[in-house]
Amino acid sequence: MATNPAPQSNDNSNRPAPGSAPDAKTAADIIREKVARAYSEEPDASKEAAEAAGITRRSKHQRFMHDLSNSGKDLAAIQNEWHDYYQALPDHEKHQVWQEFYESMPALYGPEKVAEKSSPQAVSEHKKQAAKPPRNRATAAPNAKKKLRDARSKEEVQTAIRNKVSAGGKLQAKHHFQSLLFGLGIGVIVIIIFLFGFFNEVFITPFIQPGRTSADAPLIVNTTVAPSATPEVIIPKINVEIPVDYTQTSTNEADIENALEDGVVHYPTTVLPGQNGNAAFFGHSSNNIFNKGKYKFAFVLLHTLQPGDTFYLTYSSKVYAYKVISKNIVPPNDVSVLGPVAGQTATATLITCDPPGTSINRLVVVGQQISPDPSSNTQATTTSASGTSATTLPGNGPTLLTRVVRSWPGKIVLTAALLGILFVTLRWINQPKRALQAR
Repeated sequence: MATNPAPQSNDNSNRPAPGSAPDAKTAADIIREKVARAYSEEPDASKEAAEAAGITRRSKHQRFMHDLSNSGKDLAAIQNEWHDYYQALPDHEKHQVWQEFYESMPALYGPEKVAEKSSPQAVSEHKKQAAKPPRNRATAAPNAKKKLRDARSKEEVQTAIRNKVSAGGKLQAKHHFQSLLFGLGIGVIVIIIFLFGFFNEVFITPFIQPGRTSADAPLIVNTTVAPSATPEVIIPKINVEIPVDYTQTSTNEADIENALEDGVVHYPTTVLPGQNGNAAFFGHSSNNIFNKGKYKFAFVLLHTLQPGDTFYLTYSSKVYAYKVISKNIVPPNDVSVLGPVAGQTATATLITCDPPGTSINRLVVVGQQISPDPSSNTQATTTSASGTSATTLPGNGPTLLTRVVRSWPGKIVLTAALLGILFVTLRWINQPKRALQAR
């Protein structure tokens, strides 16, 4: 398509100030500059060639273009030669070229517009607009900032945002349902991760089965038991061989919970193996996998023992064998299980939490000493023989959630979370009021 000069407002940048006497030569130079700019560009060569091809009686310019277009040259060469030819023409012939161009396109401009379009004034104004250099970006910046200001009201902006979010009201019920399912799905995943992180001792307990290659809970391959340098409790039925701590002297529950990280703990107010009376031992059934300690699941399978099963205690280079005679579940405050067992000379009691992973109750498994013969035992001291100085049986250590809440960073996070929930709740309650005020 040919380059069509477009109208433009008069350029008054070079006019002298009102009341001044312009110099005649300066005024003439301004006019010459405007004419030169008006005809600085030529009609498109391809359009000009088509125009020349459709005319029988051609002007000088049309003959030149007709011969040039039939010379076999490519369009780029034709465009360059036409440009050189046009630039060499005087202004009145350039005007003639544009006039012929307008007259050759009545379908676009109409006969009544040709005279107006081809006038020197119209062409001059159009070429002046096309030749005008672009505005300096620095000077245009203030105006650009003004144009960027949104003249819409707050309500109109909010409506536009709602329409954008809701796709202009085109969202269907299924889209809202899908969004709801997505939100619920993400919420469920977060809750599952949260629950597993803080309460995994409950979830994974049913899947705990001590293996023969466990480094934390060495396993028994046969029932031949020999004393070791480290005191141990050995339960062949559940393949467990775990060290026992006899050094505890405190009955404080926190102290015993800390000692349970390193194995099974002998309760200090009860008798020792080889003494007449009841020796009590505590071990974890389950604990949070993020808590410290290697023996979180020491007695997780203790509930599988039945009367008649055997377990062993190694102590002071001797092996003591016990046959299970009872298994009971008692509340945490039933400290009578620490005392002597009626009708028995020497017993050992294994105690753990029940159900595994909680501290709701205690599982108590009592074994009667069958080897060596209890008649060779020594008498226990009065303090250890009673075994009733405690008021509560030790349980599992604090959960991960409890430890987090008790710590200062945990308290800060919990406080921030509560404040956030309060803020969201208040904002949700006040939302109808803000909607009424907006109206």
